[in-house]
Amino acid sequence: MPEFVIPAPPQASVAVQGSEARFPVRRIFCIGRNYGAHAREMGHSDREPPFFFLKPADALVDDGGTVPFPPLTSELHFEVEMVVALGAGGADVAPEAALGLVWGAGVGIDLTRRDLQQVAKDARRPWDEGKGFDHGAPCGPLRPIANVSSLEEGRVWLDVNGETRQDGNLTELIWPVADLIAHVSRSMRLEAGDLIYTGTPAGVGPCAAGDVLKGYVEGVGSVEVTIG
Repeated sequence: MPEFVIPAPPQASVAVQGSEARFPVRRIFCIGRNYGAHAREMGHSDREPPFFFLKPADALVDDGGTVPFPPLTSELHFEVEMVVALGAGGADVAPEAALGLVWGAGVGIDLTRRDLQQVAKDARRPWDEGKGFDHGAPCGPLRPIANVSSLEEGRVWLDVNGETRQDGNLTELIWPVADLIAHVSRSMRLEAGDLIYTGTPAGVGPCAAGDVLKGYVEGVGSVEVTIG
């Protein structure tokens, strides 16, 4: 083991359903505008090529955790997503081979400082301030792929204080999981430990301190966090 000049940061990880062991996380890729209705509500067409941005691995928040309301924003938005976890990597992965890299799946919430994201969009700057902040990537326990009913079909929804705000289905994904993995792998090599947040259905909106967010994907799992 190498010797470091400062203490090494802890390994980011996600819980695994039915296990004390955890899934180590390397990077978090987030796919933008991958549901047609959400793309349209954000003012875009619904068949654009896929694109992605990154969140830091240490932005993860476990199921049941509290997300401190982040600074510099008055518009913290929720976006529920199915998350796929890779157990193997590769570059230039063919779509027909892509699902063989998947270790499991879970449910995440892509929290967004929408006002800062809009400033970045208007200035044609990166989205980092709007997307890559502390505690911005809640993720529920991962389910091994053998226990996942489908990556292509199943209701996806999010409740705020018990009221449903987002409601969609994996059938509405513009680009399915295999295509997403293949696309990202053409840009950079994927490795075991990478997470891919696969996009959010329509209905994204603001949340406030004290709100309880609970996201679900049918046959995959759920995640619940409280905004502090």
